[in-house]
Amino acid sequence: MKPAAFDYVRPATVAEALGALNGPPGAKVLAGGQTLGPMLNLRLAQPGLLVDITRIPELAAVSEDKDAVTIGATVTHAAIEDGRIPDPTGGFLSRVARGIAYRAVRTRGTIGGSLAHADPSADWLAGLTALGADALVAGPGGSRRVPVSAFVRGAMETQLAPGELLTGIRIPRFPLEARFGFHKICRKTGEFADAIAVVVAIPQQAYLAAVVGPTSGPPVLIEMRKVDWPSAAMTLEEAKGILTAADQLRNHAGDDGYARALHAAALKRAYDEAFAV
Repeated sequence: MKPAAFDYVRPATVAEALGALNGPPGAKVLAGGQTLGPMLNLRLAQPGLLVDITRIPELAAVSEDKDAVTIGATVTHAAIEDGRIPDPTGGFLSRVARGIAYRAVRTRGTIGGSLAHADPSADWLAGLTALGADALVAGPGGSRRVPVSAFVRGAMETQLAPGELLTGIRIPRFPLEARFGFHKICRKTGEFADAIAVVVAIPQQAYLAAVVGPTSGPPVLIEMRKVDWPSAAMTLEEAKGILTAADQLRNHAGDDGYARALHAAALKRAYDEAFAV
């Protein structure tokens, strides 16, 4: 199929992009186009205007301060995979990026586009939630910062209001002793994940966070005290117990034993990777 007719603009600044988005209703943002492109061709999306943000320097920029690294919304998965940007996690961002679909997709797809699309099975959604990252949003009323854990409200639903634009992701710096684990279960490379789990731990601070998805909404964030941690490799039964104690997956997976078993297996493997057991 072919897309329905639409107008097209390529702004040079964030202000110009916001002006286009706050014009006549029906505008859509185009970045990497890895999701929007197929939706246009299938006519699942029929915007009156496409606002191409790929030539806005501010959105492709990366900045650092002593507490965090801010990655522009149009930075590609491939740039992160290849280590072309500073990584406040010591390599974990690259680990997540290289597992996204295929290299051709990673060359075009963007971190901001992935988060704004809010697909529950997206790698970045789980990863950025576990890292405690913030989404940076610009709109006609000014700029604001929203924790990624609150930015996504449900499947394909975010806190972006009409006329707002996701401009970047702010990721806190982690100490050298931080440990990370990521595991995704899918039938084959490039398919949507059946289960994703991310584990972030800072043993010296007795901190551990686990994120499990996909769900029918945002991923499930579980923060654990040190006394709750398995002493060695996590068993499947321990993983199931953690998920049951959190009691948050039931709202999304219900009593689907197969789905809950996949979530538990992904959590166990992410934990084992983080602690190299």
